[in-house]
Amino acid sequence: MHRARPLPQYLVQRYNGWKATSYAENHAWFRRLASEGQHPRAMIISCCDSRVHVTSLFGADTGEFFIHRNIANLVPPYEPDGDHHGTSAAVEYAVTALKVAHVIVMGHSSCGGVQGCLDMCEGRAPQLEEKTSFVGRWMDILRPGYEKVKDLPPERISKALEQEAVMTSIGNLLSFPFVREAVDSEDMTLHGVWHEIGTGKLEVFDPAVDGFVQV
Repeated sequence: MHRARPLPQYLVQRYNGWKATSYAENHAWFRRLASEGQHPRAMIISCCDSRVHVTSLFGADTGEFFIHRNIANLVPPYEPDGDHHGTSAAVEYAVTALKVAHVIVMGHSSCGGVQGCLDMCEGRAPQLEEKTSFVGRWMDILRPGYEKVKDLPPERISKALEQEAVMTSIGNLLSFPFVREAVDSEDMTLHGVWHEIGTGKLEVFDPAVDGFVQV
């Protein structure tokens, strides 16, 4: 028997408000999106964290971004093993079918997934070491990044590992042949950004300084 239940009433009320205002004022645009399909300019890979709101941050309209969210905005290495790979599938579709011009990986402050990786690597989260932990096995992607930042002063490690998560994902994106081809042909560019939730600050990776700089 199906266990799904009706939507909470507050969500129904919010939907009705959106339909009566935002949709009603822009119905022609939504009908055009439906008939012509999506043509996003960029793919954004961001964290599942509810505080990360990329469309608001960049003032994006409906249809402008192809967005994929997962724990700690990580991209795994290219592994064509016939298994289930949600993030890899999203990257493949964005690059080969939608032909986005940009792929942007966005990390953020106070990331719970990154903190979990830090705790796991420092022996404070044995539950994440279990083979049955989906979060733990996902955060294994970032273990090599921990090795790069572990000797920093303690107050700097969390931010450094959050930014390392971004760069790990950029590196893993380049292991996908179709991503490498699009980048090498200059049909697409890769970008890494980090957002500080409390201050609203945005930092962007700058290869000229091999680090993140504030926008």
